[in-house]
Amino acid sequence: MSQSRRQFLKHGVGVSTLALLADSQPLFASKTALPLRPAVRGTLRLKSRRRELRGGKNGNVVVLAEPIDWKVSETAITICDMWADHPCHQAAIRVDAMAPRMNRVVSAARGLGVTIVHAPSSGIKFYKDTPFRQRVLAAPAVKPPVPIASWCALSPKDEAPLPIDDGDGGCDDPVSRPKPGFDRHEHPAIKLTGFDGVSDNGQEVYNFFRQLGIRNVVLMGVHTNMCVLGRSFGIRQMVRLGMNVVLARDLTDAMYDPRDRPHVSHTRGTEMVVEHIERYWCPSILGGDLMTVVAGTDSGTTTAGAAGR
Repeated sequence: MSQSRRQFLKHGVGVSTLALLADSQPLFASKTALPLRPAVRGTLRLKSRRRELRGGKNGNVVVLAEPIDWKVSETAITICDMWADHPCHQAAIRVDAMAPRMNRVVSAARGLGVTIVHAPSSGIKFYKDTPFRQRVLAAPAVKPPVPIASWCALSPKDEAPLPIDDGDGGCDDPVSRPKPGFDRHEHPAIKLTGFDGVSDNGQEVYNFFRQLGIRNVVLMGVHTNMCVLGRSFGIRQMVRLGMNVVLARDLTDAMYDPRDRPHVSHTRGTEMVVEHIERYWCPSILGGDLMTVVAGTDSGTTTAGAAGR
């Protein structure tokens, strides 16, 4: 039997179609109960890297490589601010290069049962009538163990100053030019589908994670020294909420201009921010770690339905 138009819109359209229609007409009633991600078996083995000071204040920082095992049913990926455009042209070009690689990783992780949250900050309005947005909004409110800040600035009691100077915004265009009204849709190479969620609000994301039984969070996206660290759903806040957090170090990029301190290449500037995060906040991994599970750990399924329901 052929699908009705409503069934086709609800279950069969691609995200590009949703993006085109979302601003013009409501596709989904906000009160409608939406299905949640089923919790399935499978264990990710992440090859984490972190840094630790050994030998006291004047000692050496050592690099520690450690395996971490996470259940896919308890793991989420948050994609931070991978906008379709950016006021800094060089930053936008690097996102263009990164987005297809990120989509391959995210698609594989989704297929394994990992939850995906898209967080294109200030672009959430474009997704307001999609199931991805409504799914997050429908999560019951949960009181967090610590306040969720709208922005988590660098805290001298928790970390050293950043190793790069981003005080001028960090744009490495030869000549920076204002670009008001740039496109804050998520980059079109990154697909929204299935049981994904959309939010740029830390409380909403926390509610959604608690509903699904999420304990482990992977941050990827831009920019490493700014939004990935500081957003209300970013690394600093997730660590303070007691989540297990890692950064996908090959799927991120810093805002840094080599004309600024410490006058290294842009690539090295990003690496230095990653090293800072590994030292003070959380380990890092490579995106490829999210594309497979430990052999045999995904046999069968857990109780039907979403975790935490």
